[in-house]
Amino acid sequence: MTRTLWRRPLRACNRAANAASEVAFAKDLKRRNMLQDAVYHRIKADFDLGAQAAVRTVKKVCDAYATLKANIRAANCGPDGSKRRAKAESKPIRFRETSAQPYDDRILTWNLDARTVSIWTVSGRLKGIPFVGSPQALTLLRQRKGESDLVMRDGMFFLIATIDIPEPEVYEPRGFLGVDLGIVNIATTSDGRIMSGRQVNRYRRRRRDLRSTVQKKRTKSAARVMKRNRRREARYANQRNHIIAKQLVATAERTSRGIGLEDLTGIRQRVTARKDQRARLHSWAFAQLGAFVEYKAQRAGVPVVHGDPRNTSRQCSQCWHTHRTNRVTQARFACTSCGIILHADHNGSRNIAHRADAAWQRGAVNRPRTP
Repeated sequence: MTRTLWRRPLRACNRAANAASEVAFAKDLKRRNMLQDAVYHRIKADFDLGAQAAVRTVKKVCDAYATLKANIRAANCGPDGSKRRAKAESKPIRFRETSAQPYDDRILTWNLDARTVSIWTVSGRLKGIPFVGSPQALTLLRQRKGESDLVMRDGMFFLIATIDIPEPEVYEPRGFLGVDLGIVNIATTSDGRIMSGRQVNRYRRRRRDLRSTVQKKRTKSAARVMKRNRRREARYANQRNHIIAKQLVATAERTSRGIGLEDLTGIRQRVTARKDQRARLHSWAFAQLGAFVEYKAQRAGVPVVHGDPRNTSRQCSQCWHTHRTNRVTQARFACTSCGIILHADHNGSRNIAHRADAAWQRGAVNRPRTP
């Protein structure tokens, strides 16, 4: 099949979504039933959509406004009265012509034995379309449930399916593995293991230098290169975060411990970095790493506790003395009270482990279900 044939349903659905979004914004119709009554027949006729495709498009618009409302409530779009928040609230949500489109079981049918799908398009329903995937992904597809998304990425088309996997019971941990997240070292555990430091920083430095060089060109080809490099960096960060998260969960599971993490909320606003560290701080997906750890831990039944990150770098993990002079340099911690000397990130991760264990013991987090 040609790319044009796959692009057409995405283009039609997203143009319809933009039309529905304008009505939702102008008439304040953010609820699905109300918006569907107002735009259903129009977008179905004007954009040549099937009945169920029109319904999915309306739901996509309502979900987008619900997400925007949640982000505004959480101050992710800036405080009340800020220009960024005013900009987000002052115009309807727009969808790119290649934005993902949700498909439910009425317009997308999976044949896992034949590894084909039957899918709706604006040219009619297409049957027997082959798909490929890794052996693990094909096995997990047996547990598929709910909608699937048609996604275009780097000129290729993907179907992203939702998998429903039963969760194991969370066990009672025998202590916690503390994890300190940082700029120089992405993650350091309370066992003293430093993960993904020098190699990642070299890569990010190379990409930053390349980005600076390409930006100076100010041409269309330079913009294409920037876009390609941005996606490459995102894939690299995604891969490294998966590897780190998998190692952390495996270590905790093997030693029957839980995982203690810092509360990542507002890390970029909370952390004060030197000028030469700001690019590294803002270029790494800390929230993604935390999300990867959580979902992998959930699948393994490993408890995860988020602790208060304040003073973890200044507090001694041996005697609890807290003072800013304890942090001698970025990498060296020397307590001015008891004299213990540790790697600064190792000391911080030990503090996180202590706080997570204390929170668990006093019942401040959800406990495992009793069999």
